[in-house]
Formats: sequence, C-alpha cells, structure tokens
Amino acid sequence: MIKNIIFDFGDIFINLDKQVVFKAFQDQGISALPARFYTLNEEFEVGKITPKEFTSQLQSDFKDLSINEITAIWNSMLLDFPEYRLNFIEELAGREKHRLFLLSNTNALHIPHVAETMGMDRFNRFKNSFEQFYLSHEIKLRKPNKEVYQFVLDQNDLIPEETFFVDDTLENTEAAAKLGIKTWNLQVGKEDITELKTKLKC
Repeated sequence: MIKNIIFDFGDIFINLDKQVVFKAFQDQGISALPARFYTLNEEFEVGKITPKEFTSQLQSDFKDLSINEITAIWNSMLLDFPEYRLNFIEELAGREKHRLFLLSNTNALHIPHVAETMGMDRFNRFKNSFEQFYLSHEIKLRKPNKEVYQFVLDQNDLIPEETFFVDDTLENTEAAAKLGIKTWNLQVGKEDITELKTKLKC
C-alpha cells in the first residue's frame, strides 16, 4: 500500500520550456553551449556556486549579454503554473491519505522567480501542501544520485515499497526504482499529474 508520494516540480506542476534557454544563447552566435555549462548547472543545482558566480561565469561565454539579460534568459524556461494543478495538490493534501513530499532539482534563481510570478499567496499554498519541500540547492543533493532518494527516505522514516515517486525524467525514476521505490515516469504532453489516482491504482 502506498503511504508516501514524492513529486518532482518542473513539468509536473509548473510548465517548462527546456529548449528556450539553449535557443536564446544560440541566438548570440553560439552554435552549441560550452561543455562546461552542464557542469556549471549541476554545481548551481547543488548550491556549490552562488547565483552571482553562475551568471558571471556564463557572462564570460556570452560577453554581449548583461547579468540581468542572462538571468532573464535563464528564468525564461519557467512558464505557467496551472490553477487546476494547485487545486489538485491542495485537495490531495487535504485528504490526509498520503504523506506528500516535493523533491526538485532547481537553483537559487528559479525558485525566487517562481514565487514572484506565482505570487507569494499561491506559492505558499503550494509549498504548504507538502510535509517537506526539498530543493536540490538547499539540501546539496540532486537527482538522479541515489543519495538524494536515500536522504528523503531516511529523514522521514519512509519504507521504499510504500513510497511512490513521480518525475518526468526517466533517469530519475529509474534511479529511485533501484532502491525499491514505486515510480511513474510522467510523459509530458501525454499525461498529467491529475491522473495520479489511476497510477496509484486506488
């Protein structure tokens, strides 16, 4: 029986355009992002570097862009957070049938931007729907490293076989499954988090 549900954030609740950042930087005449960008992003997601360090290092590759322009491009991948999904998670939390957790690979630029664009009232309604709100840059761990899943399990005394994890990235759900966690690799554009009940078979 599933007692605990762990949710990803991006493309589960908030819509994303993951390609818009790459396209914007390519518009600056860069045919491909520097290889170090991916390492830089991972370091940013686990809080090893600050927003200032992150944007300054990007500026060394995109010299025609200001820090503010780079920040705006970086945040442009964050689209809308549909009200029906907010209502869904609030209703699920209100039933008190499952323990709910958020586990997101994110960074110290995206979360403040999300809170600002959603409005603090809506953002807090979302955040308060979860028992724990785990952000990679705060806990210094990111998916798909097995340590992050073990951290959530250990911190909350969760049994893997009683835990269900939803994420749109296959690599992340596969890593969780190796620990015995039940998973749903949500297919963006074809499935929606509001279909959770059918996936839980309850």
